[in-house]
Amino acid sequence: MSASSSVNYMWLDGNRKQIQLSAPQYIDCVLAWVNNRLSDENVFPTKAGHGFPSNFFIIVKSIYKQLFRIFAHIYYSHFDKILHLSLEAHWNSFFAHFISFGKEFELLDKYDVEPLRDLIDLMVKTGIIA
Repeated sequence: MSASSSVNYMWLDGNRKQIQLSAPQYIDCVLAWVNNRLSDENVFPTKAGHGFPSNFFIIVKSIYKQLFRIFAHIYYSHFDKILHLSLEAHWNSFFAHFISFGKEFELLDKYDVEPLRDLIDLMVKTGIIA
């Protein structure tokens, strides 16, 4: 799945081997993986008295990075369709909130956001993102 002419995301299979997937396959894997993390009582406990794991922050950062990759792909490969449907204001607002939350809790590294760095910088410059 690509996010620019020079950024291509690979999925790790069950043996931690990188594999090339189409964007729909990659996104399906991401969403299934995120759902599994969110449903895991050891990661996101729902019962009183059960604490979060010591690596909770690392897990959440991984989830956030994968979700960012979906944004990056959609901006790169499908933004023309968003424009055609006149949804750019909603999509950009959704993205701005996602980035703002990620910045607040330090969930994204500079390297991870590089494919959309220009857009993020523009949103900061125009006051959309603080």
